[in-house]
Amino acid sequence: MQKAFKNRWVKTGAQAVALTALILGLVSFVGANKTVAVTVDGQTQSVQAYGNTVADMLASASIPVGAGDKVSPSLDAAVDDGAAITVNRNKSVDVSIDGVDRVVHTTGLTVADVLDQLDVGDSADVSTGPQLELAALSSPLEISTEKTLALTADGKTRKLTTTEATVGQALKDAGITVGKDDHLSVDPDTEVKDGHEVILVRVETTTETVTEAIDHDVEKTKDNDLAVGKTKTLEQGHDGERTLTYTVTTHDGREFSRKLLDSKVTTQPVDTEVAVGTKKPEKKEPAKASTGGGTTASAGGVSSAWRALAQCESGGNWSINTGNGYYGGLQFSRSSWLGAGGGKYAAYPHQASPAEQVAVAEKLRASGGWGHWPACSSKLGLR
Repeated sequence: MQKAFKNRWVKTGAQAVALTALILGLVSFVGANKTVAVTVDGQTQSVQAYGNTVADMLASASIPVGAGDKVSPSLDAAVDDGAAITVNRNKSVDVSIDGVDRVVHTTGLTVADVLDQLDVGDSADVSTGPQLELAALSSPLEISTEKTLALTADGKTRKLTTTEATVGQALKDAGITVGKDDHLSVDPDTEVKDGHEVILVRVETTTETVTEAIDHDVEKTKDNDLAVGKTKTLEQGHDGERTLTYTVTTHDGREFSRKLLDSKVTTQPVDTEVAVGTKKPEKKEPAKASTGGGTTASAGGVSSAWRALAQCESGGNWSINTGNGYYGGLQFSRSSWLGAGGGKYAAYPHQASPAEQVAVAEKLRASGGWGHWPACSSKLGLR
């Protein structure tokens, strides 16, 4: 009986130990089974799993973690029921910065995260909005950083701040027009570099018309009725004129080149005609003054008084024409000559013979006396 009781106690004790172990294991299992919120690249899910650390929970939930992934809290951190775990995957993003291609590795979620990582600044020009999620990128991310360009144009130098890729685009963006004939120191397609210096020369081509004088010549002819050393202008000439048309090219307002397009004579020059005397002077005998007008002192019907007067007036040169408006030995004006009838002898007094000149002079003396020759007639005592 006592033996039977003992066996029952042993059996009951063993069952109690087993039950205790089961209860303890159940409590331990229930304590290790937790529900946590796991967010992977912005997507949150509720995970119920068994584990004491973040690594245990992720492994239990079959969420792999790569070498470059960012996990918060850290993988070896203890985890409590209801905790939040964040996993940001390491991503490779194709980026082009100012035309240079590169691959950026990031655990960020948006374009803004990549820009912050690259530290390109808020002024950079980006091909897409900064809030776009990286998972939605379908093409390389193009970034143009802000650069300063020094432009010399229109008489001054100024700085242009631009994110454009080329010089031509930067000028256009700044509202600067480059004319088809203007000169740019670099090709418009040149890539903009920070500190780039560019010179723009304004080129303008216009048409200019000017006039210039054409010098006239002097045409000389021999005159046997004119004494040697004497000249007479038969016809006064004048200069001509021509019109010249040029194309004028200026650089920044200053003349750079000039090309003749057309030359046209608008007024022909007229040569001056001059008679040059070739007649040798005659040898003359000294004349004696006389108050009479009719005594003939030599051949040709010219009295000594008229010869003396001619000597005083013209040096005895009956064919003289100095261009002063008085002609012949007795220095007639053409109006006096024609008024006294000299035109029947010659158009001008000096073209008539000495006798013809005296004949006309006698008519003048008859109407006005020797006063027609006031100085010489007084000098010779003719009045």
